[in-house]
Amino acid sequence: MAETLEFNDVYQEVKGSMNDGRLRLSRQGIIFKNSKTGKVDNIQAGELTEGIWRRVALGHGLKLLTKNGHVYKYDGFRESEFEKLSDFFRTHYRLELMEKDLCVKGWNWGTVKFGGQLLSFDIGDQPVFEIPLSNVSQCTTGKNEVTLEFHQNDDAEVSLMEVRFYVPPTQEDGVDPVEAFAQNVLSKADVIQATGDAICIFRELQCLTPRGRYDIRIYPTFLHLHGKTFDYKIPYTTVLRLFLLPHKDQRQMFFVISLDPPIKQGQTRYHFLILLFSKDEDIALTLNMNEEEVEKRFEGRLTKNMSGSLYEMVSRVMKALVNRKITVPGNFQGWESEAAGQLAEGTSAGVMLTQVPTGSVPPLLSTDRAPGPTTRHSGAQCITCSYKASSGLLYPLERGFIYVHKPPVHIRFDEISFVNFARGTTTTRSFDFEIETKQGTQYTFSSIEREEYGKLFDFVNAKKLNIKNRGLKEGMNPSYDEYADSDEDQHDAYLERMKEEGKIREENANDSSDDSGEETDESFNPGEEEEDVAEEFDSNASASSSSNEGDSDREEKKRKQLKKAKMAKDRKSRKKPTEMKKGKDPNAPKRPMSAYMLWLNASREKIKSDHPGISITDLSKKAGEIWKGMSKEKKEKQEWDRKAEDARREYEKAMKEYEGGRGESSKR
Repeated sequence: MAETLEFNDVYQEVKGSMNDGRLRLSRQGIIFKNSKTGKVDNIQAGELTEGIWRRVALGHGLKLLTKNGHVYKYDGFRESEFEKLSDFFRTHYRLELMEKDLCVKGWNWGTVKFGGQLLSFDIGDQPVFEIPLSNVSQCTTGKNEVTLEFHQNDDAEVSLMEVRFYVPPTQEDGVDPVEAFAQNVLSKADVIQATGDAICIFRELQCLTPRGRYDIRIYPTFLHLHGKTFDYKIPYTTVLRLFLLPHKDQRQMFFVISLDPPIKQGQTRYHFLILLFSKDEDIALTLNMNEEEVEKRFEGRLTKNMSGSLYEMVSRVMKALVNRKITVPGNFQGWESEAAGQLAEGTSAGVMLTQVPTGSVPPLLSTDRAPGPTTRHSGAQCITCSYKASSGLLYPLERGFIYVHKPPVHIRFDEISFVNFARGTTTTRSFDFEIETKQGTQYTFSSIEREEYGKLFDFVNAKKLNIKNRGLKEGMNPSYDEYADSDEDQHDAYLERMKEEGKIREENANDSSDDSGEETDESFNPGEEEEDVAEEFDSNASASSSSNEGDSDREEKKRKQLKKAKMAKDRKSRKKPTEMKKGKDPNAPKRPMSAYMLWLNASREKIKSDHPGISITDLSKKAGEIWKGMSKEKKEKQEWDRKAEDARREYEKAMKEYEGGRGESSKR
């Protein structure tokens, strides 16, 4: 029996969406990694209480229930995999995988059961449908009615927005079945209600996405963004990742919260919440809890009274409540110009360093150049660049790239197909960094300073990402030497290569052009025209007499006539090979016609008589339909195929005789 089972094309139901991922079953438990978000579900073997196998829309599915009431669903299995899964569950999890089909009677009257975070509508012993209560955004009650509203799914073209249940009245006193139904839903639903006091409040924080100043109120299960115009309530369960990123000026900090599903404002979706802090801003924070509650809930990660930088307090509180690690930049350090470094440090002078990036780096952009703006090590852990229409900062992380801030982009290494270093489109003092994912999405970060190339290449190479140079032709080894010495005053290898390819295209166009086109091309001779200009603006022209001027005019006219005659002769000599090449020997055998053309020539008059007044276009269509309707087994079609074959043999025989005679004449 295998110790591990892996399924690559297995799906998971998350917020009503179907996301592709990888499912791995081992002795220790079950792990599912979402290929879209990178989110990982880790189910320990000891937590499993029930496993159900059933037929679903995508083949067969696996439903798993845990001791704490969580329900996990994975669809996309084949029917033949049931035995393998059943044996694995029985051997390693001591759990029987039960087969249980859904009810397909189509009845709308049944029983509602609440099990963990799942609402199940059953008819008899078979479930009709199930609703994960975490998908419920609102629950309202009426007379004998309960309405459930759901979170909108951005990935699906059609989404379920609400479901209404009719609850009949009962004869029991003191029990309202509608209220009991609603309370069961609200206890597990993702309905955000600001009940009680906030743990703490951060006032007037600068938010870049969504833009504005917001008060952030921290509650036990969600955080509340309160602004002048909009309010957002973000459950901690939707927080995917946390990032703390230093700004390039070394005076500010970004705190980025990645969200899935995103917060919504009308048709706008915000997948990232980006806060900007000043390093100099401090705060003294007191949690709205007693010390025993703080110690019991946060286990030393927070204390009742804390003080420090504002960004440290916000990140520390968020890390404790969300229970996720904070990602910071790795060991990458970029480059910057001298002026930018002085501006960042607030000084008018500094130690200038001219260094070449270490490591075996192909010189896309040479650092050995003429005296100019001196570069030095900046210590910045990001790269200034542009994405789409806005300028921002690209942070190389240990497991991916993140760009802030408009629009924010996070790309993991495991979803990158390849990266590419490309020449800048507007200037040779910058380059573009292109990333293409395995799903085919392309990201282009442009206008990166040439000094950043060495460090960025070293970083990408160290992470073993596939580097592809799109500028090279297929079949050639990538070499970045062609991009060396790209200053405006130096030799441009890339430009020279483009010129050579342009010359080849022009020569090909000249060979295939007509006579008039050749005359136009030949009429331009840069070398001879330069001589004419030099003679026209002769430095001795002012010293010559009027008679000399008349003689020079006659000589000039004579010279131009001789020049035209010479050019015409050159054109004639050049045109002869082309004309001979284009010309066709009238004595050469004529190519044979196909079976269809032989049949069409013989049947054209008959088709015209059968369809009086038919146009040439309609006649061709009609003939094609008749020929297509004739099967190969019919004698009529076989006859025309035989005639075409005979014509082809005669053509080949005639061509051999023709080529033999032409060879003898050429020898003579």
